[in-house]
Amino acid sequence: MTDISKAIQSLNTKGGNSHEYVMTGTPTNEAEYNSQVKFVSGADASGTAIFSDTQAYSWSEVSAEVTSLQTAYDNNKYQRDRAEEYPSIVDQLDDIYHNGVDGWKATIKTVKDKFPK
Repeated sequence: MTDISKAIQSLNTKGGNSHEYVMTGTPTNEAEYNSQVKFVSGADASGTAIFSDTQAYSWSEVSAEVTSLQTAYDNNKYQRDRAEEYPSIVDQLDDIYHNGVDGWKATIKTVKDKFPK
């Protein structure tokens, strides 16, 4: 599941930014986002964070990024399913040794067929 924190990190990466922030809840709408997410704009002389009066990213930017990340995650479910189903590398090498590459390919094809792209 994709969350607000992952979306902000993704937006930072895409924009080449390093916006630091504090989140005090799990916002589900714009009002909650504006009250629960505070971006750091600097620090005072004692090192205490100073928070910006404005959001580095709007709620619509963040929620759109959540949707985009969730779609990408959902679209790659087959990869996660295959990874769990494939034999270990040790077992795959043993399969190649005993059954040749064609035997190994047959084993792998079974998993690929079970979880198609």
